[in-house]
Amino acid sequence: MPSATMATTAPSPILEVPPHTTPQLHHNLKHDSSVIALAVGNDSIYAGTQNGEIVVWLLGTFQKVHHIQAHKRSVMCLFLSEDGSLLFSSASDPIVNVWCPRTMTRLYEIYSTNDSFGDIFSVSYSSQHETVYYGAQNTSIQWVSLKDPSRRVSHDSPNHPDRRNHRFFDSRAVGGTSTPRPTDERYELIPRSHAVLETDKRANKMFAHFGYVYCMLMTKGATAYTEQDEDVMISGGGDGTIKVWKLGGQEIGSDGYENGIEEIMMLGDQDAMSVMSLAVDGSFLYSGRLNGIIELWDLDTKQKLRVVKAHEGDVMALKMGWGYLWSASRAGTACKHNTVHYGEYQRDSSQNVSQKYQCLTQWKAHDGKILSSALTTYDGNQMYITGANDNNVAIWMLKNEASAEQPSQEEYEDMMITSLREFVSFKTVSSRPEYAEDCRRGASFLRTLFKKLGGDVEMLSDDETLHHPVVLAKFSGKLQPPEKRKRILFYGHYDVVPAETKNGKWNNDPFQLIGTNGYLYGRGVSDNKGPIMAALYAVADLMQAKSLDSDVVFLIEGQEESGSCGFKETVRRSKDRIGKIDYILLANSYWINDDTPCLTYGLRGVMHATVCVESENPDLHSGVDGSYMVNEPLSDLMMLLTKLKGPRNHVMLPGFYDGILPLTAEEEARYDDILSVLMEQSQEGVSARTLKANLMARWREPNLTHHKVKVSGPDGSLISSHANAKISVRLVPGQEVEEVTNSLTSFLEKEFGNLESDNKLSIQIDNQAEPWLGDPSNYIFRTLEEALVQAWAPLFSNNPREGISNRAAANGVGVNGNHKIRKPLYIREGGSIPAIRFLEKEFDAPAAHLPCGQSSDSAHLDNERLRVVNLLKSREIFTYVFKKL
Repeated sequence: MPSATMATTAPSPILEVPPHTTPQLHHNLKHDSSVIALAVGNDSIYAGTQNGEIVVWLLGTFQKVHHIQAHKRSVMCLFLSEDGSLLFSSASDPIVNVWCPRTMTRLYEIYSTNDSFGDIFSVSYSSQHETVYYGAQNTSIQWVSLKDPSRRVSHDSPNHPDRRNHRFFDSRAVGGTSTPRPTDERYELIPRSHAVLETDKRANKMFAHFGYVYCMLMTKGATAYTEQDEDVMISGGGDGTIKVWKLGGQEIGSDGYENGIEEIMMLGDQDAMSVMSLAVDGSFLYSGRLNGIIELWDLDTKQKLRVVKAHEGDVMALKMGWGYLWSASRAGTACKHNTVHYGEYQRDSSQNVSQKYQCLTQWKAHDGKILSSALTTYDGNQMYITGANDNNVAIWMLKNEASAEQPSQEEYEDMMITSLREFVSFKTVSSRPEYAEDCRRGASFLRTLFKKLGGDVEMLSDDETLHHPVVLAKFSGKLQPPEKRKRILFYGHYDVVPAETKNGKWNNDPFQLIGTNGYLYGRGVSDNKGPIMAALYAVADLMQAKSLDSDVVFLIEGQEESGSCGFKETVRRSKDRIGKIDYILLANSYWINDDTPCLTYGLRGVMHATVCVESENPDLHSGVDGSYMVNEPLSDLMMLLTKLKGPRNHVMLPGFYDGILPLTAEEEARYDDILSVLMEQSQEGVSARTLKANLMARWREPNLTHHKVKVSGPDGSLISSHANAKISVRLVPGQEVEEVTNSLTSFLEKEFGNLESDNKLSIQIDNQAEPWLGDPSNYIFRTLEEALVQAWAPLFSNNPREGISNRAAANGVGVNGNHKIRKPLYIREGGSIPAIRFLEKEFDAPAAHLPCGQSSDSAHLDNERLRVVNLLKSREIFTYVFKKL
């Protein structure tokens, strides 16, 4: 390969009743403030925070798309309208806001004109009456119609809480002053609303509860006391009672207040066992209370049917979904409970009701207090979402709850990510013998997965040189006769570099895939396990759609990170089994930055060597035995190493630079395209000329590097009998690796002879890789370019006048400016992939290289990652390419 505080490990099961298992932690969204409220729409997650923000992430990619300062104080509640067109937020400031969920435009600002109103703990909306209802700390429920023109006031109304005089806080004695109102620069970030609504003083139900109104929900026909299609509101209070309200009255009662809500039922006793959360299932109502208690009520008979001790902490969140009750508590635990459900998810009506309402799974979901939850189904996947004061939103992928007793193949998340999760768990570190068994297990996992998805699989090995097998999988296209099919070879590697955890720089176990803020973290997720999964599932998609015409051959080796030892021999011996190849594709590198899709068309080659000087004598004492008559191996080695490079790092091997290909006009134009992007993004003040020279030096110029020196004997005043040095030579197209190897060997032997030393010189070639230069104008690159432009369409321009030209570097127009690029950047890399040029020559087929990840993926480093959207887009690109080639 070219070189929270939520627990980010697996959830801790507390209880599991087979066959039910703890949900899979699919992704973790980190923020810098407690998550108090959650709502989920068709494609987005909305989180309300202690700092008064609303943060919006996309489902699927988990990219943050909005971060709005919504209130001055903590967001206490979020409510999404039934049709998903309006998002309501309430907070510790006495304001209710109404937002467009798509754009997060602030549509309405709503406030009460009552003093001492306090926190607004809950908000709900009736689309039937187009009315917002909100419950407050002062025990009241108030309401306002969004369509009542009489409630609209100007933005600078003197009744606004920011401007009106408060009888308590703004009072002052004669001659005294009032306390200044607190200010914060964040307040200026709150968007201006399109309209301001002032709640009528009469639209107020004082003492709706004899305690704070902690929670409310809106439902239809939940009780025999209302019509089947009638909106009904249910509220829970700090006094321990639950109340059901009929909506829509507009008359003014004898007490001078509007009868906009009418109490039709009260459940529970005023025992101060606060009702913190509510969930409804037909005519059954669940209430979450203090001390981990959940109560079940029948809204038709007003009977309490069950009391369940579910948690150690207060039950702050309840959700009903897929026939199960999901609860979460201040203790950081979450539970799944079975229920008696007579709707879509009814499983067995003959089951004993007394066996229901049991906890089926309980797990430690957060390291803090869970304050909110949500449920959704997205892209066929069922998700349970929790938010807590550990500043995290956790997305839990659920087994297909509609058929829990008959688990299906796709029980959990997107199968590609499920497979990647298991793939990452294998410690396939090829450079260390202690991981040999893991490497074998990783290869076996791939074999099983390829076969499961329809591939014809073999394990190729070379007993003499290959430690880990090469996985060969062939997927047959449908074009007939078979001779007409094109055959595409996808090359990858399942081995990884070591992941050192002793220094504490990994944020989680590197061999356990963790999703955080739109990224997947784990060793190998970017290099190269994620791209392999994207390519494999692209083939599976095409086969399922009966759209795969060509044959696709996967050749996945297990020793790329340690020099591809034995790979060439294995491929040559198995060439008949691999068959004819028309195109070669790999995905083993990264974009040049984090924002611009790229295609890689060139890699440097490499030759690693060990140069050793050895004496016939044992280690000697430099004081007792050292003299000018003793040729010291380390001194000889140092003399040799200094001969290899001259001033300005010029490599001194004869003819070293002779074969290097000249810079063409087409290639220089590609560098100009790259500079047009990088110069706009550069924050370091580097000139375009310097940056261009730097890229060329790393990509198209050769180099020689001294890596390390090792000597025999312990530290101290010794003359070591043995000294060796590790060196490497990076090669570029036009240089032949064998010629450079022979030149290096001859040069060192000649220079060693000039030393007239009685020591012995040995040179060992550790591994070699030829440089590679693809043709960006050929069919496979053109197809990849089309696929990238289609998959990443918003990043590209279709307007020739708008897009960046090859000469745009002069004015620094780039991808993040007012203009977009017209096509992907064509880049080269300074690193090496041993197999690519070998495969081209062996099969006489052109190769192309698709970088899947971003420059910040940290491949080979701590906290290696891959952005979810890049993984999904890579799958989309491979689908296009495999279909078209």
